[in-house]
Amino acid sequence: MPALFALIGRVLLAAIFIYAGYGKLMAHAGTVGYIAHGGLPMPELAYVVAVAVELGGGILLLIGWQARAVAAVLALFCIVTAVVFHSDFADRNMMIHFMKNLAIAGGMLQVTAFGGGALSLDGRNESGTGALPGTLPGASL
Repeated sequence: MPALFALIGRVLLAAIFIYAGYGKLMAHAGTVGYIAHGGLPMPELAYVVAVAVELGGGILLLIGWQARAVAAVLALFCIVTAVVFHSDFADRNMMIHFMKNLAIAGGMLQVTAFGGGALSLDGRNESGTGALPGTLPGASL
């Protein structure tokens, strides 16, 4: 049962990133404008990074390849985007988005700590821990 729960958890966590990354890919100008409005330097570069992290990271998390490292990157991404784009706490909607990002980061830190589970590409190695073959358990970061 734990392997199935880990798989379902990865699918649910990955879904939001894949959806958001695809949405950014389909709305280049609007996304770059939103990033520029948020005050980030080099909004075009930030756009490319956001799409790569969300879409690429979401897909990698979904299949469970390098799940610990991918989840760590996604956790950091969630925290940064919460602070940069959702820290207007006078706006209740922004506060909800801020808290949502922190909650997702918490889920990502769980994956970082415990791996992608047995039903992941990482789980197919001989140790079953999600560590890279030939490394010690927990040494996949």
